This record gives sequence, C-alpha cells and structure tokens, in this order.
Amino acid sequence: MGEEQPEKRETWNRKIDFLLACIGFSVGLGNVWRFPYLCYKNGGGAFLVPYLICVVVGGIPLFFLEVALGQFMSEGGVNAWRICPILQGIGWSTTFIVFFLNCYYNVILAWAFYYVFASFTDKLPWEECGQYWNTLCCREVFGENSTSGLPALEDTNCTKFMDPTTEFWERKVLNISMGIDDQADEIKWDLALTLFVAWMVVYFCIMQGIKTSGKVMYFTATSPYLFMTILLIRNCLLDGSLKGILYYTVPDFEKITDIGVWVDAGTQIFFSYSISLGALTALGSYNEFHHNSYRDSLIFAFANSGTSIFAGFVIFSILGFMAKEQGIDDVGQVAESGPGLAFIAYPKAVSQMPGAPFWSILFFIMVILLGLDSQFVGVEGMMTAIFDTFPVLKKGYRREFTTAFMCFVMFLIGLCMVTNAGMYTFQLFDYYSGSRIILLVAFFMCIAIAYIYGVNRFYDNTEMMFGFRLHPYMWVSWLFTAPAFCMTVFCMSAVNYTELDYTRPSTGLYTYPDWAVTIGWCLAGVSAFWIPFYAVYNTIKYLCQGKSFIEVFKPQGLRTHQLREEDYARGEVAIDAGEGGRPGYDFDNPAFEKV
Repeated sequence: MGEEQPEKRETWNRKIDFLLACIGFSVGLGNVWRFPYLCYKNGGGAFLVPYLICVVVGGIPLFFLEVALGQFMSEGGVNAWRICPILQGIGWSTTFIVFFLNCYYNVILAWAFYYVFASFTDKLPWEECGQYWNTLCCREVFGENSTSGLPALEDTNCTKFMDPTTEFWERKVLNISMGIDDQADEIKWDLALTLFVAWMVVYFCIMQGIKTSGKVMYFTATSPYLFMTILLIRNCLLDGSLKGILYYTVPDFEKITDIGVWVDAGTQIFFSYSISLGALTALGSYNEFHHNSYRDSLIFAFANSGTSIFAGFVIFSILGFMAKEQGIDDVGQVAESGPGLAFIAYPKAVSQMPGAPFWSILFFIMVILLGLDSQFVGVEGMMTAIFDTFPVLKKGYRREFTTAFMCFVMFLIGLCMVTNAGMYTFQLFDYYSGSRIILLVAFFMCIAIAYIYGVNRFYDNTEMMFGFRLHPYMWVSWLFTAPAFCMTVFCMSAVNYTELDYTRPSTGLYTYPDWAVTIGWCLAGVSAFWIPFYAVYNTIKYLCQGKSFIEVFKPQGLRTHQLREEDYARGEVAIDAGEGGRPGYDFDNPAFEKV
C-alpha cells in the first residue's frame, strides 16, 4: 500500500483571492518609489521600451512558472521543489531570501507609522526650523533670501544648509550616527515601538493563514489605488505639476543604447514581480488544482506594470510642484528614489500644500497599505514553507504559536535597524541579502523545470490543470529566453558591481568598512548556499539508499492526478498508489477523495 492519505490542503475561499494576494504582494513600495525614478533617470517614456520587453521576456514567464509550480505540486516554496531533487535547494534559498526581506521590509512600515503619528497635529513638525532637533544649519528658504536675518554659510560651521524636512528625517526620526559602528547599540525606542506595532498588525493578519490574510487583502490590495487617485487629482491642481509630468514622460530614445538602462529595467522586473522569493509558489499552492492561474498571471502583469506607470504620475506631479516652489528649473534635482523619496521629498512637498497634515496622513497611510500586504504575504509564504516541511507545527494552536515566534524573531533582528546606526544596517540588508541572488535563483528555476524535469512534461501538466494547451510563448520562454534573461542581467549587474555606500543629505558619501561588506556577502552567501548543498546532500542520500545516481534527477512525491500515462510506462509510482501501482483516486478531484 502507498503512504497515508494526505489531508485536504487549505484553499482560497474565492478564486479572486489568489489574484488579489498576488497584486497585494507584488504591487508595493517599489512601484511607487523606484519605478518613477528609474523612468526619469533612463530616458522618461523611452524607458518603457526596455521595461516592457523585460516584462514579456522574463517577468510574465517567471512569475507564471512559480505560480504554476505551486499549484501543480500543492506545496509551498520548499516541498514544491521535490519535483527536481538535485535542485531542491532552490526552495530553501527562496525561503532565506524572503526571511531576510521580511526582517528589513517591516522597518519601512515602522518609519511610515512614525510619520502618520507625527502628522496628527495642526502644523507638521518638519515644516519649520527651530525645533529642538534642528541645528544652526537648518534653513526653511533657499536662494537669494535664504540668509535674510540669519548667518551666511561662511559665518557658520556648516558645510551646507539643510531644510527642516531632511533634519527631521535624519535627526528626529533616525537620529542617525556617523557610521555603522557608531552608536549601533543605542536603540531608538520610539521607532522600536512603531516596529512592534507593524509586526503586531502583520501577525494578526496572518495568524490563521489564508483564512485571515485572504479577507484582509480585499482592503489592503485595493485601497491604495483609491488613495493614489485622490493624491493624483490633488497634485494635478498644483502649480508646476505639468512640468513634473513632462519630465517623467517625455522620451529620450538615445539612452536606450546605454547598458545601464537595460540592467535597471531587468532588475526592476524582479523587484516588482516578486520573483524568486518563494511566496508566489506558496500563493499558487492554495489554488484548486484546476484553477486558471494562467489567466490570473496575465491580469497581474497588466495590473503590476500599470500601477508602476500610474504611480509615476502621482510622484512626478508633486515633484514638479516642488521644483516650482523652490525655483528650480530641472525637476531631476528634486527627484529621488527609495526612502529619500518617501520620507524627504514627498513630505517636503506636502508641507507646502494647504491642509498639509491631512495630505501627509493620507500619503503615509497609502505607503503603509502598499507595504503591509507585501509584508504579510511575504511572511505567509515563509510560514507555508515551514509548515509544509514540518506539518506537525500547523496542528491546533501550534500554527499561531509558531507564526508568533517567527514574527518575534524577525522583530528582534529588525531592532538592529532602529538603532542610531540602523539606517546603515538597513542598507546592508537591502543591498546584499537578495538583490543579485534572486537572479541566480531564477536561472536555476528555469534549468530545473525546463531541462531536468522537462519543459514538455510541465506543459502537459499545465494542460492537466487548465484543460487547454498553453501558447508556445511560454515553452520558448522557459527553455530559452527566460534563463538567458536571468543570466544576462546577473552578469551585467556583476560587471557593474560597486561596494555598498550610503549618501547622506547632510554629510555626503559614507563608505562601508570592509567588515560590514563581509557581513553583507555572508547574507548573500547564506541564501545561495542551499542550492549546491542540497545537490550534494540529496545525491549522497540517494546513493546511500541504494538508488542510482539518475534518481536524483527524477521528481519525487507526485500523486496520482499529477502523473501521465507515459510516466507510469517509465515505472513512476504515485505516493498515494494502491495495489498494483494504480490507486483508487479520482483524477479530477484534487482533494484526494477516494473513489
């Protein structure tokens, strides 16, 4: 007799829950604070050409590959890769990548919560100088009248004047030190509290798995679009907004020949489509076996890329207003990416608007909602991998306890990013833990499915799930263009690699010490380690069990409904097989009910 009958896997309550979860996870802060900047930096509207090519060549095929794998195997990010034992380490690599991502991503939400709380006032605290955290270098107005009644720059000890928004960010919110080894043990307890609040929100959203997170998605995945629309309408009514939009959209086709533009386009796809994090495999695993995730993947691609383009109008309309107010002709001088955009440029612009506290609260609630669903789906994906590997942990109240324990562990790690040196640690995690490794992991994903498991066999499997044959576009992509895309972008990013540094608005460029860079590479190495480790481990294990070396290349753990007639002809046996190798389970019932 075969193995004991597995229990029915939890599935989404409604079919649309899966699509909302994918949109909520992947449409996040990168769409708002990274894509618009890259679009401006790399030729405006012309950047859409390499970006959309990368979407078609790499984004959609790789996204769908992860989702389809999870749906076919009905397993999370680790166990799903039993489909290719020699590369089963891919699952643990993606789990560690998303673990590190969860640790530092929630710190961004902690900053956003801090700004929301600080905005409940008649006057935003970053509007004027004169606060206890401000220095003599603080100036509210720049230009010809900037020193009216105040000492000139040469009469002070300042190397440059700073605006109150920047000083609020650096001196009040972060209280940033001079380096990663300076005051690294001094926790900012107000930020630690907002980080704790962020983790509590995440925990209560996912403590019962997709039963709770699926419901929350209806609000967190859709409401940011309402907030962005309101902000866009308000921004377009501001003087100078049109100038900002033109800077964002007017194409400069000469830049398309620059290799850096293509690197930026390729890496943006991995950031915005959440590829190689394992969470997409987990989300797909909660689908019914015959759910049409192919259709959902195409809808997701339009929603994700469309959101990036739409967010650019929201951001650059306000930056155009900001440039007008400061008397700057080049909007590029106020355009920033990452935390600098969300926590310096936009708050500065909002402070100049009528009803500033209201618009500040609205903006940072939007930031929280964009980041929140990305965060709890990331944690859910990690927990799915843990529960599938150790199923005893999800029985009874063990699920809630285990989830709480892992959230607490990630909270403790996040504390090192809310010290006075926390921003330097945050940048270290962001730069090394997943940025280039995900490209390598995605390459091995293509190799595992297309070349080892077999692209034709996986195509047959998708036909078993969907009831129709996929367009040859996916076949060509998985076999040729997607792995070539991953390796090309990886090689180009490796060629353009520079060691991490951090540019502070007040003091300029900070170069990380060698020991910090070593820690960064260790973070990257921990994620990459599992692929070669499991290749060796599974090979030795199979040989010690008396199996031939070729067995490590054959799928393991498949059930009746996952095998074709030709698979039986090759001697493969389902793990739920009965006597004679043919179990009495209904092919069309993925719940594994006995006939």
